[in-house]
Amino acid sequence: MARTPNPTPLLDASFADPEAMAEVLDGHPDYRVLRRLKPRREFGHKRQGEIAKVLILDTETTGLDSSKDRLIELALILVDVDKATGLPLQVQEVFDELEDPGRPIPAEATRVTGITDAMVDGKRLNEARVAELMAGVDLVIAHNARFDRGFMENRLPAFAYLPWACSVSEIDWQAQGRGSAKLEFLAHELGFFYDAHRAEMDCHALLAVLAAPLPNTGETGLARLLAAAQATSYRVQATGSPFSSKDALRSRGYRWDAERKVWHTQVGNPAALEAECEWLRKDVYGGRSARIDIERQTALERFSSRAGECLQRDL
Repeated sequence: MARTPNPTPLLDASFADPEAMAEVLDGHPDYRVLRRLKPRREFGHKRQGEIAKVLILDTETTGLDSSKDRLIELALILVDVDKATGLPLQVQEVFDELEDPGRPIPAEATRVTGITDAMVDGKRLNEARVAELMAGVDLVIAHNARFDRGFMENRLPAFAYLPWACSVSEIDWQAQGRGSAKLEFLAHELGFFYDAHRAEMDCHALLAVLAAPLPNTGETGLARLLAAAQATSYRVQATGSPFSSKDALRSRGYRWDAERKVWHTQVGNPAALEAECEWLRKDVYGGRSARIDIERQTALERFSSRAGECLQRDL
């Protein structure tokens, strides 16, 4: 019986190389290939301006509440960034240590991170080493700084005296054509994957994401966050707003502060503050006389529990 020819050609010797196979699939319109992230220390960019010392930070914790939960892992990447280009030049140091929280790690935290009680037993952060890495830092960047900053300031209060930036809220990922601000999603959009929910690899992944040009502006995420750190922002509180305005406030992106019992939002510059006050005057207070509270914030206060300069504004 004659053999039917195999319609699929045999792989030649060049396809023994996984990267060669990946390149072939990448060239086909029906496939996208994800490559495992390879952490880098050198980036090959020529320095063109002054250097900013940036600390990429990530934590793993026993839970979500910094007032009662505890740190179980801290990772830091100290990287030189060219202020003129926003490109990383060199990773100076990588730090990753576990810490015993002094209580059993909840099963949910272990499920997410893989960190067990046995792994952290008797471990404690090298605080002197962390202090060395913090010295002279121009900016701390975390992916959800509001979460990480609370834990770090509770554990090491010196972090309160450093400026912070948030790669979730200070980059408009939706405007950049990204469907999500989750770090794993952003990594996949750039064609790589990594072992998520361990602090060091999360830091390397964040650095890779922020080193890439933003799709719609061309600047890097690092450049965007360095610029944001120099700006003043404003926490606008709709003080004494009518109950009937809650849906309008929510639709505009205001959040409810249960402790202060007020709706609030964040705006990034004086022009945006003026526009927000005008919207509140017309659409929330209906043109009636009102006085609202505003907090003027810099990168030293943003994403912390501390208030910035408090102002009052008559509408």
